[in-house]
Amino acid sequence: MVWLLAVLCGLAAVGLGVVAAVADLDTAGQVASVAGSVAGLVGLALSCYTLLRPSAADSQGAAATAAGTRSVAAGGSVGRAVTGDRATLTTPPVTPPPAAGTSGSAQAMGERGVAAAGGVGEAITGDDARA
Repeated sequence: MVWLLAVLCGLAAVGLGVVAAVADLDTAGQVASVAGSVAGLVGLALSCYTLLRPSAADSQGAAATAAGTRSVAAGGSVGRAVTGDRATLTTPPVTPPPAAGTSGSAQAMGERGVAAAGGVGEAITGDDARA
């Protein structure tokens, strides 16, 4: 996209140069004025589109998928995930580390899988576990 815009701007500059050489400077000035107005309107439309489109941060958590038996998946962070039988929990959950630049997508595959787009503080997947 950047290369396309660079080529178009180069062609516009060459075209204005040709108009200035063949016609006169007044005609070239009028053509440049119209071309500048059109470019400004296109820029405004692209800016509005960029501001109004949904961002990836808005859909964080929507792409979390857990496919296995007792699997856990989260689009953000997980403090504690317990998938084991007869787990004895005596301590408070561990705070997960802050996740910088997460995409909001996580996939846990297989039995007792744990996945998070952010941090995982603690994952207890075994039977008869003590924490």
